[in-house]
Amino acid sequence: MIKIRGLHKSFAANPVLRGVDLDILAGQTTTVIGGSGSGKSVLFKHIIGLMKPDAGSVLVDGVNMSALRERELYGVIARFGMVFQGGALFDSMTVGENVAFGVPGRAGMTAAAIQELIDHSLSQVGLSGISQLMPAELSGGMKKRVAIARAIAKRPAILMFDEPTTGLDPIMADVINDLIIKVSADPGITSVVITHNMASAYKISDKIAVLYAGRIIETGSAAEIRATTNGIVRQFIEGRATGPIPTG
Repeated sequence: MIKIRGLHKSFAANPVLRGVDLDILAGQTTTVIGGSGSGKSVLFKHIIGLMKPDAGSVLVDGVNMSALRERELYGVIARFGMVFQGGALFDSMTVGENVAFGVPGRAGMTAAAIQELIDHSLSQVGLSGISQLMPAELSGGMKKRVAIARAIAKRPAILMFDEPTTGLDPIMADVINDLIIKVSADPGITSVVITHNMASAYKISDKIAVLYAGRIIETGSAAEIRATTNGIVRQFIEGRATGPIPTG
C-alpha cells in the first residue's frame, strides 16, 4: 500500500530523516516507534503529503506523493483518515459537525443521511448520543474517540494515527488501543500508527518499525521486536536510561 524509499528531510542544518526505507502492507497495522525527536511526526507528514522530501519517495498505491500537483494530491489525501495527536477537533463546531467535516460528497447528502453517518460513526467508538455536545464538554479520552469517529466517517482506505494514546491514563489508553484494533479489522483498511508507547505498539501491531537517528533500524512482529538482540532497540523498548542511546 505504501512504499517509502531513501527518504531524506533536513531543517536548516539539522537532518531529521536520513534515508528511511519502509514497506507498509495493505490490510495490516504498521506501527512506527521511536524516541522524542526521532522524526516520527516528520515521517507521518511525508506519508500524507504535507511535507515534500529533500530526496527519496513515498509511493501510495504506486503514486509518488511528492510528484503530485496540489489538486492531484488532494485526491490521494481524500483516501486517508487522520487522527492527530490531541484529537485536533474544531472548538467552534459540535461533535457531530466535527465528525462530518471533510466527508467526501457531503454537499450532495441529505441532512438525514449526514446525521445517520454521524450517529453510526459515533456508535462505532462507543459515544452514541453526544453529537450536539461541544468539544469543551468532552474529556481527553472522549476527544480522542471523536477524532477516530471523524476519521472513519470518511470511509478511508488508510488510517493514520499520530501518538493516539498521548496524555491518557493507562485504562483510557487501552480503550483507544481496542478501538484502533476494531476499526483496523476491516481487511480493506491499512493503518499506520506513530507512537512511543510500547504497550500500545505490542497490542495493536501486525508490524513494528523502529525509527532511530533518521533511519528504520529494525522491523518485525511484536514477538520479534520483544526478542530483539539489537542494543538500541532493547534500550528503547525496556525504557532504560543506560545503553547505546545518548540521554544527555
